[in-house]
Amino acid sequence: MMFNWLSLVTGLFYIALGIVIIIYKFFFIILEPTVAYPLGAVVMLYGIFRIWRAVSRIKNTGNDE
Repeated sequence: MMFNWLSLVTGLFYIALGIVIIIYKFFFIILEPTVAYPLGAVVMLYGIFRIWRAVSRIKNTGNDE
């Protein structure tokens, strides 16, 4: 159960990281806009996927009880 909540928080951090990459165009090195925008979008999509997966697992554990 704790893993699901940790995955939810991690998803939020991934979304925040994607926003930072897009705004500052930095991810360990200075990025060109043509690289920063797609990389930020992919990181944000991964964060949304982690949140969706965590919410679905939390709902499923509630049904099993």
